[in-house]
Amino acid sequence: MTTMLIFLATLLGAIMLGIPVAFSLLICAVAMMFHLDLFDSQILAQQLVSGADSFSLMAIPFFILAGEIMNEGGLSKRIIDLPMKLVGHKRGGLGFVAIIAAMIMASLSGSAVADTAAVAAMLLPMMKTTGYPIDRSAGLIGTAGIIAPIIPPSIPFIVFGVASGVSISKLFLAGIFPGVLMGCCLGALWWWQAKRLNLMTFSKASKEELCLSFKDSIWALLLPVIIIGGFRSGIFTPTEAGAVAAFYALMISLFVYRELKISSLYKVILNAGKTTAVVMFLVASANVTGWLITVAELPQMMTELLEPLIDSPTLLLIVIMLVVFTIGMVMDLTPTVLILTPVLMPLVEEAGIDPVYFGVLFILNTSIGLITPPVGNVLNVITGVSKLPFDQSAKGILPYMLMMVVLLFVFIFFPSLILTPLAWLQP
Repeated sequence: MTTMLIFLATLLGAIMLGIPVAFSLLICAVAMMFHLDLFDSQILAQQLVSGADSFSLMAIPFFILAGEIMNEGGLSKRIIDLPMKLVGHKRGGLGFVAIIAAMIMASLSGSAVADTAAVAAMLLPMMKTTGYPIDRSAGLIGTAGIIAPIIPPSIPFIVFGVASGVSISKLFLAGIFPGVLMGCCLGALWWWQAKRLNLMTFSKASKEELCLSFKDSIWALLLPVIIIGGFRSGIFTPTEAGAVAAFYALMISLFVYRELKISSLYKVILNAGKTTAVVMFLVASANVTGWLITVAELPQMMTELLEPLIDSPTLLLIVIMLVVFTIGMVMDLTPTVLILTPVLMPLVEEAGIDPVYFGVLFILNTSIGLITPPVGNVLNVITGVSKLPFDQSAKGILPYMLMMVVLLFVFIFFPSLILTPLAWLQP
C-alpha cells in the first residue's frame, strides 16, 4: 500500500506542479526505485530505451506523417467537400458534414486533436456566418473528433496494443463498428437539435457537381480502403500500413492534386517529427514506470482490492470505467493508457473479459476524456479555433459528451455490439 501511495503522490504531485507528463513519469519512477531500493541509472536508461524500441510503435510516426501530408496536400479539403455536396443542403447540413468529414478523417490519420483542428478550421467559420449556434457547432465538431481514436488507423490502439500485448490488427477491426455507431448517434442527436433551430440551408448540388466532387476526392477516399483491406487480408501489418499510408498520401499530394510543394516537405516532416518525439518520449518514460509497477506488484494489489468483483465481469467493468473516466478528466489520453494498462490488464484477464473488447471500451472512455474539462485536449483545441470562452465551449459539448457516455455503457451491457462485428470482419 505504501508503494501505491508513493506512486500516486509523486506522479499526481509532479503533474499538478505543471511538470510535463513524460518527466512526471520519470520522477515517479525514480521515487519508486529509491523506495524499493532498486535505484540504478543503468536500469533506468535501459528501460527508457527499450520503451521506444518496438516495431509496432513505428506505425505512430508513419501515421502522424500521413496526417501532416494530407492536411498540407489538399486531401483533407476534398474530404470535406464531398459530404458538403451530399448533405449540405439539408436542415443542419453543415453539422452532418462535420460528422461525416470527421469519420472519414478518422480513417486516415487516427489523431483526434489533428482531425478536430482540421475540420473546425474549415467548417466553423462557415457555420458562424450562416447563423449556426457556435457553441453547439463547436461541441458537435469536438465530439466528432474523438471518433478518430476508435476508427482505424488509431494511434491510441497502437499504444494500447504495445502496452498490453493485444493484437493491434484485432483492435483496429474491433473499432470499425463502434466508430461508425458513434457517428450515427451524433447524427441522430444533431438531427433532433437541428429540426428545432431556424438554420440556413444551401442549394442542393446537381448530379454533375456531385460526380465532380466524388471524382476529385476518390484518391483520398481510397486510402482507408487500402489500409483496412491491407491488414485484414494480411498483406501488411499495422506498422507497414502506416508506411503505405504516408507514401500514398505523399504521391497523391505531389503528383495528383499537386498542392504539396517540394519546398513544403521540410515543414511537414519537421511538424511530424516534433509530434512523434513527444509521443515516443512519453511511451519510453511510461515503460520505466510500467516496469516498476510490475516489480512492485501493484497489479496484484489492484486485483486483491477488486477481487470481490472478479466473478461479476459487468460490475467490474463499470467500476473500472468509472475510475478511468475520473482519471481521464485530469490526464491526457496517452499517459492514461500507458499508466493504467499494466495495472488493469491482469485484472481483466483474471475476470475472463475479452482483452480486445476491453481495449475498445478503454480507448473509448479515455477518448471521452479528451472533451471533458478541465484538461481535455480536444475541448481546448475547439475552444481556441471557435474563439469561445472555455465555459461556453464546455456547455456546448456537454449533450454530445453525455451521448458518448451513454454509448459506452451500452457497449458494457451489450458486448456483442463489439464482438459480433469483430467476428464477421476477422479473416
